[in-house]
Amino acid sequence: MAPRIVLVGAGSAQFGTATLSDIFASRLLAGSTVVLHDIDAAALVRTRGRAAAFVAEHGLDFRLEAVADRRAALAGADFCIVSIEVGDRFALWEQDWRLPQQFGLRQVYGENGGPGGLFHTLRVVPPLLDICADIERLCPRALVLNYTNPMTRVCLAVARSHPGLRFVGLCHEVASLGRHLPHLLERDLDELEFRAGGLNHFSFLLELRDRQGADLYPQLRRRAPEYFRRQRGDAAELLRLLGEPLPPPRDFEERHLFAWLLESLGYLPITTDSHLGEYLGWAWRLVDHRGIAGFFTAYRDYCRRLQPRLELRPSGERAVPIIETLVAGRQLDERAVNLPNHGLIDNLPRDLVVEVPGRVTAAGVQGVALGRLPAGLAALMQAQYPAVDLAVEAARRGSHRLALQALLADPVVDDAAAAAGLLDAMIELQRPYLDYLK
Repeated sequence: MAPRIVLVGAGSAQFGTATLSDIFASRLLAGSTVVLHDIDAAALVRTRGRAAAFVAEHGLDFRLEAVADRRAALAGADFCIVSIEVGDRFALWEQDWRLPQQFGLRQVYGENGGPGGLFHTLRVVPPLLDICADIERLCPRALVLNYTNPMTRVCLAVARSHPGLRFVGLCHEVASLGRHLPHLLERDLDELEFRAGGLNHFSFLLELRDRQGADLYPQLRRRAPEYFRRQRGDAAELLRLLGEPLPPPRDFEERHLFAWLLESLGYLPITTDSHLGEYLGWAWRLVDHRGIAGFFTAYRDYCRRLQPRLELRPSGERAVPIIETLVAGRQLDERAVNLPNHGLIDNLPRDLVVEVPGRVTAAGVQGVALGRLPAGLAALMQAQYPAVDLAVEAARRGSHRLALQALLADPVVDDAAAAAGLLDAMIELQRPYLDYLK
């Protein structure tokens, strides 16, 4: 029987377009019912119109529904793909980023960690838990594939509030390895075997071998500094897509901290300074601030100005290949999934969501155990647990006191009075979303 696939947040131009392209390109999923849901009625109508026209133009066998009522949309779902934000995404993100700096807290980015990560968590967790409560009532066996950030905190909140839900976090950062390793090592990707793991947006390449089992990490360590010195940052690609002139290249664009971590820890990060720097109290003096600001501006402009096109080719995101695997009764190895740490990484807290390789079978999506991380990596990741734990509980309980404690526990925060003042100022500034904190 063809599945019912629900896209929650389908009005998003990037998420909705990429996911629909993946579904429409899939022969295995032909005949499926694709349900579009978004709280933005106008965006939902636009997405439905574009999708219907595309299906008709290409003679595709999909049934489309656009449903504004969330419970009606979710009823009977086999798969739910979720990507939500609250309010004006970029305006709120900029507040998360800039206001802590005005209080003297040296925050690098403000999306998933640090003070900004707390406020992002406090906004997005309550509505996401409402969605999950409806899924648990209306389609309890559905597999939920989540793209909503802050990934680690969102997934932990769901694991605590709805432990029976089949909920998996997905992130595309690990795809950077597939882009860079073949060029760096001058080998085809299918000649390489590698594993990465850690926390979402704070993950490292742990093993790298050829098909015969030879360790290629020594070669990577020799070559990586010069290779990444010459790589353009992500902002350059976005500017190219926008048709904007590119600034002159700089050494280690968006990778100053990245290069420092590779040198000092001996392991390759899988993402860039904007994400890595959110988790480290000492990152401020090391990151490429110009590159981070340039990326934020380019990404904001890209999302606002460019209308992605539906295409009959995969986007590279992983939700639909996972769904195809389950529908066909096959098996699939995934580079990265975010799941509760039930025996996956031995030297990180069990009550934490970790990012590890995954395996998709008829039983669902399971993580692949990595054993113990190198001590230097584990120590930095362990330091995140108190802030993550308290942020999740503040959002679940609506607790002002726990929100303050989450700030005080965060490695980025070094001034208690500033933290208290920041919290009150942000609640006032973002009152429509944070006034539930008591």
